[in-house]
Amino acid sequence: MAERNPKDSMKSTWRRQARSEWTLFHWFYELLGVHPEHLDQNVPVHLKEDAVPYVPNWSTHRWVITHAVIPLLLQHAYVQYTGRNLSTLAAFIFYSISFKLIAIHELHVLRRLGHIHGFLDGDKHARDGVPDIGVAKVVRSLISTSTIRPMMSVFLAYRTNEAPASMNFLWLPLEIGFYGIILDFWFYWYHRLMHDFEPLWKYHRTHHLTKHPNPLLTLYADLEQEFFDIAGIPLMTYSTMKAVGMPMGFYEWWVCHQYVVFAELAGHSGLRVHSSPPSTFNWLLRYFDAELVIEDHDLHHRKGWKKSHNYGKQTRLWDRIFGTCYDRIESVEHNVDYVNQSPMPLY
Repeated sequence: MAERNPKDSMKSTWRRQARSEWTLFHWFYELLGVHPEHLDQNVPVHLKEDAVPYVPNWSTHRWVITHAVIPLLLQHAYVQYTGRNLSTLAAFIFYSISFKLIAIHELHVLRRLGHIHGFLDGDKHARDGVPDIGVAKVVRSLISTSTIRPMMSVFLAYRTNEAPASMNFLWLPLEIGFYGIILDFWFYWYHRLMHDFEPLWKYHRTHHLTKHPNPLLTLYADLEQEFFDIAGIPLMTYSTMKAVGMPMGFYEWWVCHQYVVFAELAGHSGLRVHSSPPSTFNWLLRYFDAELVIEDHDLHHRKGWKKSHNYGKQTRLWDRIFGTCYDRIESVEHNVDYVNQSPMPLY
């Protein structure tokens, strides 16, 4: 048997080491409080057939919209008070910081829910932690994502003569719905090709070293994959939206980004809840049994390697069309508790 590459290790022991051995990267997690679990708090463990709490879509919409709107309102207040708009550089700094703060807050909420509801496959395996060998890598990925995406959006779409009040509110619901579906089309084929073709798999295999991911491992991958995840797929989606005639101004794109980021972090959380990425088309996706839930992507990691399934990350639409859906284990219909619902808390 070939010896395992040390770089493939998912061993995570650093949180229990003496803090005198920590680097600045280790302190990043501690100071921001973004650990996926508290070491001194129990996590509930459930059998596969136990009821799975239902998270209603209205509560995830509320979460995303509320947090996406706060920066817009602050900028609107600034414009009203000063009579001038943010410069391009100021907009980048402001929305980059906002992006980071919202993501950090979501990580806090997801951790709290983990200690309330537990995790998928929790009776067999705990969630993977940030690996000892990847502490710095994960920090760089988180910073890159929360910096490059706002930078790209500002560079391509921000106009100093357009304030938040200029947002096209009539188009926004359609843009939110189509953005997730179009992004998932590009992501589906990029993701599937990385599994199907050996020359591309070598860039994706690192991401699949985690079988029970946590939100911090959302972009745990090689540099080539990180580039497409962070910038390539959003850019292709934005270009497609513009090509078919949707306005997609900067502020609409900001809101769409927040929907995607929410789904990316929640989708890697492994939370034992029945929750779908919020979309204005949830009703339509549900009709065609194409609505994604957290367990779908969790099974992609747990049950898949080079040969896999459940390639979508916003919906199951393209998996449904192209025949790559995998049967759920815990979030099956008769297991979902629709009566005692568990809305996504705002704070």
